[in-house]
Amino acid sequence: METHTLHVRTGVTFRCVDLTPDIQSWLDGRGDGLCTVFVPHATAGVALFELGAGTEDDVERALAELLPREESRWRHHHGSPGHGRDHVLPALIAPSVTIPVVGGRMTLGTWQSVVLVDPNLDNPERTVRVAFLSG
Repeated sequence: METHTLHVRTGVTFRCVDLTPDIQSWLDGRGDGLCTVFVPHATAGVALFELGAGTEDDVERALAELLPREESRWRHHHGSPGHGRDHVLPALIAPSVTIPVVGGRMTLGTWQSVVLVDPNLDNPERTVRVAFLSG
């Protein structure tokens, strides 16, 4: 198994960050196998979805409706107001995805991207671990 680490600056607002180009660049020439993308953080997730055309805003809005930032709703209290909801995010958007790789290329659908979803206002830097397991 080969591994690679990405360091992503997400800032202090809700962010959806496209990881696809960096991951694909690292995978180029690696053959067939599986690529796992993992975010070792309790308040971020990785998803496969279309970027652009308002999708990022839709994801932010949907999460705000499901997980409002109202401080009184959450038992988990530290950090910015409503931070407890950020700790619930990984129950909805997992911290990892695994993607088949054929000929060194991720087999993503036409409109799919590998996206880091980070609602956390308190942690502007994220680490993403990428692993390639060849058969």
